[in-house]
Amino acid sequence: MTADIVKNTEQRAGGGASPSRRGSVHPIVPWIVAWACLLPLPFLLTNAYTQYVVNVICINVILAVGLNIVKGFAGQVTVGHMALAAIGAYSSAVLSTKLGLPFWGAMPAAMLVTGLAGAIVGVPSFRLEGAYLALATLGLAEAVRIIISGTDWLGASLGYAGIPPPYLAGIALDDYRSYYYLAMPLALLGLYFAFSILSSDIGRALKALREDPLAAAASGVNVRKYKVTAFVLSALYAGCAGSLQAHMAPGFIHPNSYTITEMITLLLMVVFGGIGHIWGGVIGAIAVTLIDDLTRDYLQYRMVMFGAVIVLTVMFMPSGIGGLIDDVLVRRRFKAIRRRRAGVASVVAADDV
Repeated sequence: MTADIVKNTEQRAGGGASPSRRGSVHPIVPWIVAWACLLPLPFLLTNAYTQYVVNVICINVILAVGLNIVKGFAGQVTVGHMALAAIGAYSSAVLSTKLGLPFWGAMPAAMLVTGLAGAIVGVPSFRLEGAYLALATLGLAEAVRIIISGTDWLGASLGYAGIPPPYLAGIALDDYRSYYYLAMPLALLGLYFAFSILSSDIGRALKALREDPLAAAASGVNVRKYKVTAFVLSALYAGCAGSLQAHMAPGFIHPNSYTITEMITLLLMVVFGGIGHIWGGVIGAIAVTLIDDLTRDYLQYRMVMFGAVIVLTVMFMPSGIGGLIDDVLVRRRFKAIRRRRAGVASVVAADDV
């Protein structure tokens, strides 16, 4: 009798909706709604430069989400993510200009090349951890940039020009407004796949690896396999972002776009947004890209400001914006549970009387 009263009271406190009704909306529907809401954004922007900044935000979202997979999900310390983006950008540029592949063939091929590079980057993680792995990936990043800067058929220090724009249904996406309709859907797809990975067996294995590799191995997780998997998945995101950078107007890339400065900026996006929080990474990418654009007049002080923001974030907001959002949601959930249990207790007490 009392159990029935508790059950009925909890259903009334939860709105009386059955689990099947609450879960009746297909998971893809919110993403379609988000895509539809973002469609008119370029027409609300005042000039081509703001449209360019929005495209850069979309590309940085892809980069930040990819870095969060290897750093936030798997707990591997890497500072070579921009090198993977450079490999993706130059691979896509070479395939489209030298071999004549269209963007829709060059981008997947560049992602595969970058995924292979990610697997190679993941090999040192078998024996290196923490600062040692960071130094190894930093050396790789600088090696890639130096090789590109010294290779004539990659444009060397002059940069690589003449990269053709993508075509969609015979229409060239050669301006920032039209390019948004390529970058924005790919950013949403990247987010969708990141959430799918996080909720899958792969995501659970990566999180176990992040918490304690020895305990994960003792539980049956193949540590080496999932370390490489994390680097490959992260590299696929970097390859996609690099290809988007290469084909966006004016179709020009330069090795100085993939320096340690850009890597620090990308790390700031993830740290500020929240390591291991996908939505936090999105918020961090948006905020840091805008801050980076607004502080270009203070070039000599930008790295000092970014470094100070990283230190202050680690000191006073170690979980980033994503952690703050999680704290608010958890508190709301506990308050709702407390109110529901208080209501159940009052109903039971009244029934006993």
